[in-house]
Amino acid sequence: MASPAPATLSAGSAARLACRGLDVTVNDHPLVTALDFEARGGQFVAVLGRNGVGKTLTLHTLAGLRAPATGSVWLDGRELGQWPGSARARRLALLPQTTEDPFPATVFETALIGRHPHLPFWQWEGPDDLARAQAALAAVGIADLGARSVLTLSGGERRRLAVATLLAQDAATCLLDEPTNHLDPQHRTEILELFRARADAGGLVIATLHDATLAARYADQVLLLHGGGRWCYGDVATTLTAANLSELYAVPVEEFDWRGRRIFISS
Repeated sequence: MASPAPATLSAGSAARLACRGLDVTVNDHPLVTALDFEARGGQFVAVLGRNGVGKTLTLHTLAGLRAPATGSVWLDGRELGQWPGSARARRLALLPQTTEDPFPATVFETALIGRHPHLPFWQWEGPDDLARAQAALAAVGIADLGARSVLTLSGGERRRLAVATLLAQDAATCLLDEPTNHLDPQHRTEILELFRARADAGGLVIATLHDATLAARYADQVLLLHGGGRWCYGDVATTLTAANLSELYAVPVEEFDWRGRRIFISS
């Protein structure tokens, strides 16, 4: 049987991620205070804000990589800390902002890392795991680079490999920290289209972005992080406005219509 395409989700319960009264702090300085929202499969949530307001730390807290100062995170109706590590990794995946390669490996071997949560203890990858890794590489356009060392890749190629590794993990909930880092316009569009398709297939995507125009094009909901604890969450149509973005970025932002799409430009 052919392996599912990366936008196709494996069978399982519907994706759901919620936080209740979540505080994110660094050195006792509040970044996000009393964050409350719930997102479900079928949604793409964009997280926007200036540098240093806590976008990455919030995403890491939602992924369980750091404990919240107060409050809780719930994955598929179960508190995040109650999930065993491998079971959580089969339901939730994180694309970090940067990726390091401390050991030499090929592109294909790196993509296979995404299959580790699905392997029983001491078991090697099977044909289905190999097929899923190959399909993930094909989805991001680097299937022909499988035998290459990761150390020979350009920044954009390495970013697409990181996305492929996440896709191979086949988690219903994907947390993406600046997924368009290092990507040219063509590949930036292709990657966001891929995750939009994954949300349309029933997955949940939460991504930090720096481009409000991309958020308007691909997201359903938006989380605006102002820093100092302030935040705003809502539908893109009503929350992603020029007025809100001008306040968020502390520069004038104007909205234009271009071929039926909302375009935001700062001045």
